[in-house]
Amino acid sequence: MAIVTTDHKVPHISTVPANMDAPVELFVRERRDTSLTGPRKPVLMLHGRSVPVLAGFDLRHESYSWAEALAKAGYDVFMMDLQGSGLSPRPKMDDPCNVNPAHQHLLTPRPPDFTPCAPSYPYQLTNSYSDRDELNTVVEFIRAECKVEKVAFIGWSAAAFTMGPYAVKNPKKVESLFLLAPIFPPLATSDAPASLPRPGFPTFLSTKNGTWNSWGEEAPCDGQRDPAMKDVVWDAIMQSDPIGSQWGPPEGLNRIRNFVRWGWNNTTAAQGGVLGGDVPVLMVYGEYDKQVNTVPPNPNVELNFSVPALYEAVAGDHKLMVKLACAGHSVVWEMQHKNVHNLSKHWLKHLKVDGKTQGVFDMDTAGNLSPAP
Repeated sequence: MAIVTTDHKVPHISTVPANMDAPVELFVRERRDTSLTGPRKPVLMLHGRSVPVLAGFDLRHESYSWAEALAKAGYDVFMMDLQGSGLSPRPKMDDPCNVNPAHQHLLTPRPPDFTPCAPSYPYQLTNSYSDRDELNTVVEFIRAECKVEKVAFIGWSAAAFTMGPYAVKNPKKVESLFLLAPIFPPLATSDAPASLPRPGFPTFLSTKNGTWNSWGEEAPCDGQRDPAMKDVVWDAIMQSDPIGSQWGPPEGLNRIRNFVRWGWNNTTAAQGGVLGGDVPVLMVYGEYDKQVNTVPPNPNVELNFSVPALYEAVAGDHKLMVKLACAGHSVVWEMQHKNVHNLSKHWLKHLKVDGKTQGVFDMDTAGNLSPAP
């Protein structure tokens, strides 16, 4: 077995308002076993809002690399960073004035002599159109590279905003959809804003301690997370951000793109019966994940999320949902990570869970599945 890593720079004409029509290169990492012969079976993995793709899916620490697990299972694994994240372009984000004014106090002691300032680009950075355009460019790259018609999707968290609607519109390009901890606002807007870009700022910031502590709020089980992961994960995030790693305290800051989204809701999930029909769907989430299931409900429908609501909204019959015991939103770095890897391998091969193509299941920490009560 020879797992080879190849980093691609995929050409794309930007539809992000901040660099509209500019030629850019999207970062895509590929991992596959080059000793295998026969047709290549591609899988595309997409990150969520705040974690670059390499830290989320290709963490080179013990058994945590999900991409490596899939490559060893015979899949040709591609991982992409959208603009504004990771090693893809980050237009307007290098100017510290374009940081959320409420976060600018974190910019000490670096950059040196920084003083709070108004954004030089007073708009949100990316949007649903630009994200889906970038996803399509990478899908077309993979289809040509692997000589296939369809690509299997794996998305974590806010990746659902991009991969879900894309699959609905492009069922001839998407083989299946595996959504880990999907963010789904059932009553959110279907319509794009009247004008783009929307007022605001391009960049949020997060700190090492803040990231670790918020993760801990969803980890009440003994052994759910290894304390060593605090440094491992943060170092991986910083390796994908050469600018943010030089900001703030010595350990750096995570720069997070500010994006506006629409078109992922009950209407989209049911549209044409595509999801659960031409595109089988598996949803997986942790029992302690406070981000994907809003309790109590948020009065703002754009911020009221529910994974069970997504299961109900998918109109096709080929749909499954699995709840992971002792898992939070950051399950890719928790003790359940191997079970997630194994579940995804089984799904990609069989498009079933426990031999079934429909149903709701619980998975314990040993990886045992049982029908949900």
